[in-house]
Amino acid sequence: MTSPLRPPAVAGQFYPADGAALAHQLEASFLSDRGPGALPVRQRASTRRVRAAIVPHAGYEYSGPIAALAYSAIAAERPPSSVLILGVDHHAASRGAALSDRDWKTPLGPTPCDRTLLAALDHPPLEVDEAAHAHEHSIEVQLPFLEYVLPKPKFVALEVGFDRLASLEQIARVVREGVAERDVLLIASTDFSHYVPVATARRLDQLAIEAILARDARRLYEVVTSEEISMCGIAPTTVLLAALSDEPLTARLLRWGHSGEAARMGEVVGYASLLLESDAPLPPPVK
Repeated sequence: MTSPLRPPAVAGQFYPADGAALAHQLEASFLSDRGPGALPVRQRASTRRVRAAIVPHAGYEYSGPIAALAYSAIAAERPPSSVLILGVDHHAASRGAALSDRDWKTPLGPTPCDRTLLAALDHPPLEVDEAAHAHEHSIEVQLPFLEYVLPKPKFVALEVGFDRLASLEQIARVVREGVAERDVLLIASTDFSHYVPVATARRLDQLAIEAILARDARRLYEVVTSEEISMCGIAPTTVLLAALSDEPLTARLLRWGHSGEAARMGEVVGYASLLLESDAPLPPPVK
């Protein structure tokens, strides 16, 4: 029996609820001078090097252009067979690592769950928990971008709650085994510092970004916790880095910015787009 569609929880809040208006705002994100400055290319490369991306998940007005930088790079390459989106547990609704086996709906249409990938990931401590996803926005806001840049994308949603480093490393081991030798793009959804002055956000976020660029999951976890950086997606980002630690990848910062670039405010939220790219073209999907 097919599970019912997971309905959008934040359409009309984080992005427009109307499909045409949503497509227009996506295009505005790509065209923004805070983003790529152009719509995604129509001619894709025949190969793919982007193994993973780290992208923000605030309202599109604020973080959409910075997220678009990563999605523009994804659009320029051979499409992956599947996408794994690691999101935040903002509502403390999961028991640690919650999967979804539902197709998810946005105003642009449904995005189907890749149930083959889901089966590879559905091992303890990961478990299917639809209730944990009911109100969470960090994964949902990535789907319109995926639908815009990829032809008929399939995905798996994985919500990761904050926990001890050892517990996150255990989740990462399951993710590593689940995506091994699969043509999967991994996305960690996170914002960085929350509601601090710009200078503070820049200083603290740089510490976290340096750890990501070093591809050091432990260093990232420890600097965020010791410096009390309000990076909401520390758990999914730590899991992503740990899961891919053995692969020959190079991390690259596309841009750091903040909400004060979109609207005047004394305290801002920090955003960044980063890529983890393979040193050689990633293997094509197995026929």
